Amino acid sequence: MKNAKEIKFLKNRSIIKFEGEDFLGEIGIDGRIFKALTLARISVGVISQQAIENGLSILVNEADAEKAVACLIDEFEAERKSGKVSQIYSINNVSVLGFVAEDFNKVLAELARNNVFPLLLNQVAGENRVNIVVTSSQDEKTKNVIESEIFNKPKTVHLAIIGHGNVGKTLIEQVLRSSEEIRRRKKIDLKVVAVANSRKIAFNKKGFNADWNDEVLTAQHPSNVEELISFSKENQLENLIVVDNTASKDFVKNYHALAENGFDLVSSNKIFNTLPIEEYRKLRYTLSKNNRRYLYETNVGAGLPLIDTIKLLHLSGENITRIKGVFSGSLSYIFNNFSVRNDKFSTIIGEAMEKGYTEPDPREDLSGNDVARKLLILARELDLINEFQDIDIQNLIPENLLSVDKNEFISRLDELDEEYQKIKGGQEPGHVLRYVGDLHGDLQKDKGQLDVKLVSVPGSSALGQLKGSDSIFEIYTESYGENPIVIMGAGAGAQVTARGVFGDILRVSETK
Repeated sequence: MKNAKEIKFLKNRSIIKFEGEDFLGEIGIDGRIFKALTLARISVGVISQQAIENGLSILVNEADAEKAVACLIDEFEAERKSGKVSQIYSINNVSVLGFVAEDFNKVLAELARNNVFPLLLNQVAGENRVNIVVTSSQDEKTKNVIESEIFNKPKTVHLAIIGHGNVGKTLIEQVLRSSEEIRRRKKIDLKVVAVANSRKIAFNKKGFNADWNDEVLTAQHPSNVEELISFSKENQLENLIVVDNTASKDFVKNYHALAENGFDLVSSNKIFNTLPIEEYRKLRYTLSKNNRRYLYETNVGAGLPLIDTIKLLHLSGENITRIKGVFSGSLSYIFNNFSVRNDKFSTIIGEAMEKGYTEPDPREDLSGNDVARKLLILARELDLINEFQDIDIQNLIPENLLSVDKNEFISRLDELDEEYQKIKGGQEPGHVLRYVGDLHGDLQKDKGQLDVKLVSVPGSSALGQLKGSDSIFEIYTESYGENPIVIMGAGAGAQVTARGVFGDILRVSETK
């Protein structure tokens, strides 16, 4: 039984391809091939007949490939002249892996997920023994995948982290800190093998450790996807996930190429999911064609299980009739505090900036565009074809402050105070202000209505009781009637977002 626990691994082999229209099934063909090669003192490994391709494939040592082709051309000269044999040629640089597998189809599926498609395979059905032939550029990767499947070894998952700002840095630290426990509990060996910023990318085939930042500082490779793809191929890395922690409009253009080259995608970057619907659908087609996954739970609710919940409801046939809520942690903090305190609006914004809740230029939050992007992402999860320009957005910034530079805007924040004090004072008693995203209308049609605006709600309502920088999402469905499903909690922050990204990484890893 020793062989059942080993993988036979033979390098430096060649396939001799023997093709023709009418010779398959003729008695004596195999014998003539063996005889010609034996007389030439060439050892034959596997012989495989492919009816669909009208051919035979023979495995020989790479050093004998040229001689094998020559002697077979001589042996079948008459058949070549008559057209029965169309061509005889070699495919070099291949390797053979032989092993015993109880469920070979599962092994084959895992190989396919890693873009490994055997050039040849033959099975001894009664013994569950399989021989497969792959290119030598994929043989180590093939061996690793097979070992994980048939020997129950921890599955190695290789991570490329793009962007190491607050979220990216926190994520790397979470992965390094949890790796041993995940290996023990889930039999998944997570390795961060690439870390990139906008300028350069650092690689470490064995996986980065606590000194990862020093390696990034001294990295020599320019930050581009071609470098990453080349690194993954040269080192035959299996189970690849690229993690986009940027807010880059440029990096999302690489999603197609990454999916086509064996990478699954995990992203906290909202940009791709709000591109024109044609681009959105094109990526889904690329992912489907290449059997790749793309998870982005943190696009809307940071660490909250929002997108997953909506997907499950929608796929189960539940008719979602409305989704509304406070989508922005920064605007949640601003209006939760402004509504109940006597401080000026500008004072609260300054406080939110100091706590790191807003973008460096708070206009990015106050414009409502971030909330609008999140609302559009949810609309598209319901198969709606809305575009960004369909969204009715209430911009909270006065027109005269839209085009000034960031520092001048911050110095003139007090110009917002009078207007927002008037809005606050004009509410009904017991009401508070909330900046809300609202997807409504007939959501069974192609498009829904998307509104992003400042509203006044009763302080006793679910929206009105929101505290701190929490987010809240109300999901209305036909089955639940007037009582929505409510998801509420921390909707912002590096720790929460990184933990949500980490969750997506583990979900992709477990299904590989």
